[in-house]
Amino acid sequence: MKDIDREYLNKGIENFGKSTILVIGDIMLDQFIWGKVSRISPEAPVPVVEVEEETTMLGGAANVVNNLASLGGKVLLCGVVGDDSPGREIISKLHELDVDISGIAIEHDRPTSVKTRIIAHAQQVVRYDREKRIPLKQKTMNRIVNLIHEKKKHLSGILVSDYGKGVVSRKLMDGVRGVISDCNFPVTVDPNVKNFPLYKDVTIITPNHNQAGEIAGLKIVNEEDLMKIGKKLLNKKRCRALLITRGKDGMTLFEEEDKVTYIKSVAREVYDVTGAGDTVIAALTLGIAAGLDMKSAAYLSNLAAGIVVGEVGTSSVNINNLKELIATHISQ
Repeated sequence: MKDIDREYLNKGIENFGKSTILVIGDIMLDQFIWGKVSRISPEAPVPVVEVEEETTMLGGAANVVNNLASLGGKVLLCGVVGDDSPGREIISKLHELDVDISGIAIEHDRPTSVKTRIIAHAQQVVRYDREKRIPLKQKTMNRIVNLIHEKKKHLSGILVSDYGKGVVSRKLMDGVRGVISDCNFPVTVDPNVKNFPLYKDVTIITPNHNQAGEIAGLKIVNEEDLMKIGKKLLNKKRCRALLITRGKDGMTLFEEEDKVTYIKSVAREVYDVTGAGDTVIAALTLGIAAGLDMKSAAYLSNLAAGIVVGEVGTSSVNINNLKELIATHISQ
């Protein structure tokens, strides 16, 4: 983009380490089973995957945290895991990232959400999920709201990562709004379609184009549809800005006073969009918290997304990656 300043972006990135972001959301473990396919099963017309390796990574809100930490931000995570092996593995990985986990509750009758992807020859063959989509216990909800009240003077922003697994509810969002009503830091939301009515008085919401169309009850076929949906969803009582991510077509930022900005994708090749939304919301939130204007923060998040979609599996981006892309894509 011609009106994006390289020095301004780099200064913003340097402030990432001064930001403390509290993340609320659905914590998951992403499991990857890697293998190869050389034949079709004689039992059914399905490929037989010969397993060569298994790996696990932080997923959902925990992957957002992974991205925030990788970019140098300080992070607190609020959510829930089960009293099980995947839950303990998530806690261990978060400890390695030096993340404050005082907002994570363990609920014994709730399994930790696990998404398992079987990948052969760099292509996802199938995914299966193990989870229970149930609301948080009142005790867990109180723990999150009380922690936010306790920590709010030290926060640079709040990020809501809503995968619709039960953490985000009307009661929780009402409680959060109540305790931060006297704060002026940004509140960003990576939304779930069904929970869209719950997001009020936030800074920015980041649906992808399919989510935006479903929320608005319309389908994005052309630019006219995009404009109509963006303006419909941008509601002053709900958010100050709306960023619709559009895959290979980049992003479109809607701001107040009918201000619309198109941001082209920088991804050379798209291998896997797993976790791309997590990267977008993490980089965007840190950018806003670091003092960048909305357009520059969105542009930065687009650069970050361009990195992760070029890799198979959940991944994160770091400051050096961003600086290299800024140097490549923005002239002095």
